[in-house]
Amino acid sequence: METNDSLEIVTLGGGCFWCLQPLFQEMRGVSKVEVGYAGGRVKNPTYKQVCTDTTGHAEVVQVTFDSKEISLADILKVFFSVHDPTTLNRQGNDDGTQYRSVILFHTPEQEATAESVMREIEAAKLWDAPIVTEVTPLSAFYRGEEYHQDYFTKNPWAGYCRAIIAPKVAKFRKEFAAKLRK
Repeated sequence: METNDSLEIVTLGGGCFWCLQPLFQEMRGVSKVEVGYAGGRVKNPTYKQVCTDTTGHAEVVQVTFDSKEISLADILKVFFSVHDPTTLNRQGNDDGTQYRSVILFHTPEQEATAESVMREIEAAKLWDAPIVTEVTPLSAFYRGEEYHQDYFTKNPWAGYCRAIIAPKVAKFRKEFAAKLRK
């Protein structure tokens, strides 16, 4: 069996996982995006438990990508542009630690890349406030329930999808056309 040494996984939290998954799924070099929970203290949490804001988990996407096709730095630059990394435990109307901005790295190299990209974004003054994104090692990823996987694709006419996710996807496609799959 052949292995692909250029495949990497990074785990990112930037508010609602329904909003992040469709964006990364459209990127060139990304082979898999799963939604789930990470960064907390409860094993195998459910969505209902995470929504109580007592488990410590963030809603996250776990992104598998080919580093020969797209770099982690490019993925992180997209990540920092599709959510607000300056609001602590909040994205829009979503409030609570489960909506925090977080990079859960898998290797020391990923940590260094995350810190470097954050310094670059801070220096460019892309945001009016300081970045509050946590950078922490991944201890465990818990895959979200099946009805959360590909939520936007399965429910394009749902109110939240039409009002929140669809405009974000349209903006992403316009701003990052060069990074999309052909």
